[in-house]
Amino acid sequence: MTANRRPDPEPLETDDVAIVTFGAVLWVVALVLTLVLNQELAEQDRDSWVWVAAAGSFLGLVGVRYVRRRRARR
Repeated sequence: MTANRRPDPEPLETDDVAIVTFGAVLWVVALVLTLVLNQELAEQDRDSWVWVAAAGSFLGLVGVRYVRRRRARR
């Protein structure tokens, strides 16, 4: 089965640092909001959301550092 296949497209050039930084900023905003609303979240038994936002913020910052270092190596 040999069908004619079109060639793969060229990869798109993206600004990975901007994309990952935007995501990390969103996680930090979520962390601030959950800290502000901590009492209401605890009353609804959703106090673990603070830890989820904290983990997302931390991993987002690790990701920003990673993509910046990767861009510097290129």
